[in-house]
Amino acid sequence: MSELVLQTIGRLFDFEHMTVYVMAAFLIGFFVLLFYNFVYHYREKDAKTQGLSQYARLSLVLQTSNLRLCFYNVQKRHYVFVNENGEFSKGYNPIEFAELFNRDDFEQLRRCIFSICENKTRTANARIRGAKKADGTCDVYDFSVSVARRKDQSEIESLLCIMHDVTDEVRRRDTVKQLLLRYHTVFNSSLLDMVFFDKYGVLTDINEKACEQFGVKNRDDVIKGHYLLQNNPFFSGVNIYQMENTRSTSLLDYASHQDPMFHIDNLGSNGIVYYESTINPIHNAKGELEGIYMAGRNVTEMVESFHHQQEGFKKLRQATRSIKTYIDNVNYALQVSDVRLVNYYPSTHTMEISVNINETQLRFSQLRCIRLGAPRFRRAISSALNRMDHRTEIPLQTVIETEIPDKQRRHVWLQFSMVPMKDEEGRVERYFGMCRNMTQMVETELQLAIETQKAQETELLKQAFLTNMSYEIRTPLNTVVGFAELFESEHDVADEPLFVEEIRRNSNSLLSLVNDILFLSRLDANMIEYKKEECDFAMLFDSWCQLGLSNVSPEVKVLVENPFSRLLVDIDIEHVGKVIEKLCSVAVDFTQKGSILAKCEYIQGQLSVVIEDTGRGIDPQTLPHVFERFVRDEGEMLCGTGLDFPIVQALVEQMGGSIELQSETGKGTTVLVIIPCEASVIERRRELIE
Repeated sequence: MSELVLQTIGRLFDFEHMTVYVMAAFLIGFFVLLFYNFVYHYREKDAKTQGLSQYARLSLVLQTSNLRLCFYNVQKRHYVFVNENGEFSKGYNPIEFAELFNRDDFEQLRRCIFSICENKTRTANARIRGAKKADGTCDVYDFSVSVARRKDQSEIESLLCIMHDVTDEVRRRDTVKQLLLRYHTVFNSSLLDMVFFDKYGVLTDINEKACEQFGVKNRDDVIKGHYLLQNNPFFSGVNIYQMENTRSTSLLDYASHQDPMFHIDNLGSNGIVYYESTINPIHNAKGELEGIYMAGRNVTEMVESFHHQQEGFKKLRQATRSIKTYIDNVNYALQVSDVRLVNYYPSTHTMEISVNINETQLRFSQLRCIRLGAPRFRRAISSALNRMDHRTEIPLQTVIETEIPDKQRRHVWLQFSMVPMKDEEGRVERYFGMCRNMTQMVETELQLAIETQKAQETELLKQAFLTNMSYEIRTPLNTVVGFAELFESEHDVADEPLFVEEIRRNSNSLLSLVNDILFLSRLDANMIEYKKEECDFAMLFDSWCQLGLSNVSPEVKVLVENPFSRLLVDIDIEHVGKVIEKLCSVAVDFTQKGSILAKCEYIQGQLSVVIEDTGRGIDPQTLPHVFERFVRDEGEMLCGTGLDFPIVQALVEQMGGSIELQSETGKGTTVLVIIPCEASVIERRRELIE
């Protein structure tokens, strides 16, 4: 039975053919799988190529927009950048990625990522600073974070971070902010009244000094009141579109002026004000009016002081005449009173002094007479007595100083006038004369000589100063008048810009000279107040040098060496800045080719500033007088405005500092200024330390 079953099965299934069938089926399945695998990899490669191409195009677009792509893998917590070829760069772990940015700012980005991962928000933005560079600066980036891919509806797989480099924009904003801060600082801290009008002549800003001068109770109310330049009493009726730089001195009666801006109640009962002002229109590159700047000050006290000074000179002349009359009266009184009669007898070598002819008051031996004289007159006294002992017939007249004190404890000066008296035989018997007390007269003459010498020196200095000042003022003023007159004569229109430029340049020179003269007069009168305050000198030094070197020639190389990144010192900011700006300005005036070096240092409580140039230098004859006013060198050229060095010396010395100047003709000039101060923070630049 079993054999029958096996035979039946063998007939149904041919095992050899069955093996062939199975092998064929296996091979067919293998080739099918291989084909599908090839198609799958081809599609995957094509998709990857298209994805990389899209990433490359996107990266190119982002680069042109100054953007970068970064992906954050939530599970691996890795950051990956997309490079310019659209390829992924190596991954960064959180620690490595954080080192690329400011540590505190990076926490903002982490909070944004966690907020999106926790589904608290869909997108987030953060501004982050980059790591500090070798030069101490750092870049700034704006991050925009959003979901890039999700595994499902809830779980986030990766985040997309778009990084926008806003460094230039932030720096531009910081620059604008600093410029605005400097503008407001200068505008509000100026010692002058400063008012700014827009291009329509409407007041837009006014500093505190002007508010105080014009009696403005509320600055904001005046600005909101749309006050017009045409209503300004100092420029009433001026055409703002045709105006030029104008300087004027006005006489105004506030009592008759009804403008709502002015509420002056502190100018005296009459309300008369002398006001000096300068108005300057501001134009853009196209020549269009952008605004109008006005600066001025009340010179009433100065004018009144000048009037009082003139009255004082008049009284002084009267007093001088009175003194002369008084001296004449004293001389007359000495002649008619307090006179002693003197007799000297050669035979007995005795001198007698009496109040009248009949009464002898004092009697002195020859030795006593010599001892009563001051040591420096004893030889003269001995010589005079010896001549009288020899009975000379020549009259004697001499003034001597004695050691006899008067009531005021002064040595008494006596004048002797002696004539020989002869007997009947014609021989000299005695000498008769008068003795007058010349103490008061001698003291008066000595004091008068001293005062006369002082007055002469003062007069010489005043005359020299006035002569130089008159010449220096007339020179630019004549130029301004001359070019202004050219406008009224026949001229080429093409020459008008040259006329205007010369008028502007000489007007600025004249204004600068007048300002220096006024400032120097305040220095001479000790009217300058010095206020120390803590400031960052490292930052201010660069800006002061730039202001002083703004007009430097293109052929001059400028170098500012500031070894500090931060230096907090207590100094008078305004006047130290004026010293540095003026020294830099003088260096620019001296140097047409070569270089100018400005550097600073702080050592042991002393702040030193060195301004060095390779300009024309100062000749040896002029160098000892360089700190005098309106000094000219061998080439008849002024040192700056002629008052720069005197102003700098006065400022530095009044601040307790010192100034030294070395110069050689044709090789340049070096100026060293040392100002005592205390530093609270000293941070040197890192590259200098390394």
